[in-house]
Amino acid sequence: MNDAAFWQKLVEWRRDFHRHPEFGFEEGRTARLVAERLRGFGLEVAEGVGGTGVVGTLRRGDGGRSIALRADMDALRIAEQGESAWRSTTPGMMHGCGHDGHVTMLLGAAEKLATEGGFAGTVNVLFQPAEEWGRGAQAMIDAGLLDRFPFDEVYGLHNMPGMAVGHFTTRAGPVMAAEDIFDIRLTGKGGHASQPQAGREVMLAACALVVALQAIVSRRLPPGAAAVVSVTELTTDGTRNVLPGQARIQGDARSFLPGISATIEEDMRRIAEGVALAHGCTAEVTYTREFIPTLNHPGATAAALAAARAALGDSHVDDMAEPITASEDFARFLALRPGCFAFLGNGAGSAPLHNPRYDFCDDAIPHGVGFFTAIARQRLAPGAEPLA
Repeated sequence: MNDAAFWQKLVEWRRDFHRHPEFGFEEGRTARLVAERLRGFGLEVAEGVGGTGVVGTLRRGDGGRSIALRADMDALRIAEQGESAWRSTTPGMMHGCGHDGHVTMLLGAAEKLATEGGFAGTVNVLFQPAEEWGRGAQAMIDAGLLDRFPFDEVYGLHNMPGMAVGHFTTRAGPVMAAEDIFDIRLTGKGGHASQPQAGREVMLAACALVVALQAIVSRRLPPGAAAVVSVTELTTDGTRNVLPGQARIQGDARSFLPGISATIEEDMRRIAEGVALAHGCTAEVTYTREFIPTLNHPGATAAALAAARAALGDSHVDDMAEPITASEDFARFLALRPGCFAFLGNGAGSAPLHNPRYDFCDDAIPHGVGFFTAIARQRLAPGAEPLA
């Protein structure tokens, strides 16, 4: 394999994916190209796994163990403001989170493993749809992923703006947060703005509730508990001279432990009902859990760190990543199999994720390929011990 030609090919693939972003469960072109390339490498390929998901399977030697390596494929409904030659050609859609790079790195690793081997067992490469809205991993699981393509361990990567290219970080235990969504509807009696005494308008109640919800984290949770409660939208049915009779408060809550999530919900319901009652209104709270926390298995984390050190060098690997309050549906796989989710540097000067000027750094591609290749070879080496 000509290394220079190989890496240039991957850059071209990444930029092509970037030009043609697709939203969750709509990744038809991306999935088709992924499947074609995997077949070209000699993998067994299954398409339509959980919608647009693709699974490639590679077997070598007589090892009985198996691992899974995962990349997400979907893009965001953001209008790109970047000026690169490979900017999005789809209006209002872009790869603003680097999933184009994730797909490319896993394709590169699949080709290297298929061409060079170096392991004994089974590698399943999972190309997952719809990560951004937290449905793709579960869709693949519901489609029989674990029965059809069994694996003992699972590993995934996400690029990290602000971290130097070629650097890798993760940690055992909580690494990314759960995301809960809340929707609070206040109902009163609206009326003319000149006669507030004639009704039970909800604007004052809504404003009081937005402020009161901030006390959940500051006063109801233990000081060491990492959590965020954010009100992101407040709408009413009023206008300039009409006191509203209905208001809707929406937002999300982030936490790392199920008990903290339960406390947030319990207190939110109590506070909403109490504030509404104090203002002569009623409150209806809808609280749903969209993402569960991403919890890395200690043994799999140690294995991931060892593979990263082999691929990137000791000085480029950090085992004390700060947990972040963003969410990731890779957590659904970790709830069923031991594994590790880690972060790979996208450059100190990178725009943030979900920013209209974000772009994946092509220089990171070899490092992601190196990690995925190393973890497969180490975990499927003859004599490698199963995770405790």
